[in-house]
Amino acid sequence: MTRAARRAVPRPDLDAGIAARTDAYFNRTRAIVARFGDARVTYALFMRRPVVSAPMLMLRWLDEVMEARGEHVEVELARPEGSWVGAGEPIAYVTGSFVALVDLETILLQKLGPACVAAHNAYQMCAALPKAAFLAMESRHCAGAEMEEMMAYAASVGSRAARAEGARGFIGNATDETAHYFGAPHGYGTMPHALIGYAGSTVRAAEMFHETFPESDLTVLTDYFGREVTDALAVCRRFPELADAGRLSIRLDTHGGRFLEGLDPQESYAVMERHAPGAIRRYRSHSELRYLIGTGVSAAAIWRLREVLDDAGFVRVKIVASSGFGVEKCSVMADAHVPVDVVGTGSFIPETWSETYATADVVAYDGEPRVKLGREFLLRERA
Repeated sequence: MTRAARRAVPRPDLDAGIAARTDAYFNRTRAIVARFGDARVTYALFMRRPVVSAPMLMLRWLDEVMEARGEHVEVELARPEGSWVGAGEPIAYVTGSFVALVDLETILLQKLGPACVAAHNAYQMCAALPKAAFLAMESRHCAGAEMEEMMAYAASVGSRAARAEGARGFIGNATDETAHYFGAPHGYGTMPHALIGYAGSTVRAAEMFHETFPESDLTVLTDYFGREVTDALAVCRRFPELADAGRLSIRLDTHGGRFLEGLDPQESYAVMERHAPGAIRRYRSHSELRYLIGTGVSAAAIWRLREVLDDAGFVRVKIVASSGFGVEKCSVMADAHVPVDVVGTGSFIPETWSETYATADVVAYDGEPRVKLGREFLLRERA
């Protein structure tokens, strides 16, 4: 992949912003190299943990800077976007002017590492629950618009990787701004808890939504009053046509401080014994056991709601689950064969931020391979 030289489009604001946001020693190195003579260098960019390659936002920004500087840069992706990359394996090699590249390292790494880890998380979640569709709900948990775009992009990359292996993956997200990453015309979502509080009842909130957006499918939260089962059935009986057409979904978002209506530890065990006994008979960590039979949106809660809906004849009503669906929870849910149709999640956002740190090293100067001791694994093999 080659970024061709262009006529410079002066952007003093861009250069000033880069200088202000990059490490001082890179700015000083740029000044030193400019004084003593430029060199053509090759950077290797890599991660210290396995990830899914998600370099597009980084490369897009690099293009913008090179256009403004009128520079020629060559990019070789060691692994295509969406492919698995092992710990320490180069994701990309970037070759060009040392003066043009040296002050970009800080921002390039910021745009690479978090996206790759989030893409890996999204891939693992989709692969664990291949029959479920996912909605990216990360926006409220992001530190501003730049991170929001990065996480949405990452989820789409991880999703495509999982879809290549037969999973349904992410079908959309919550905001219009980043919906294009999922091939969606707009963000998806029906109602927050606040609408139910405003309406005064779950059924009335559903009525208000349907009257305002009659052509839209209806997804109803049922945990506001702690009557997940009772209110789910009430909504289904209020909208039998939507239920029969498969256009009605019940969203479980039960707070982690209590059980789904009608459940307790004993009844949760009983539900799991009916549907996935093997999932609870093996040794489980505390967190795994909580995902199976604990408070909040557990495997037992999803199975119980499916039982109730089916027994009442609402077999085409879908179940949407949200609340803390990360890699581990999705894996446990898969082991319990939960009948979930859609998972709403923002938990592909990396939890351990130190894992997102990307690294770059110069591995060649004017075509001569050279790298600091201990990083020889980054050198490209010569033909």
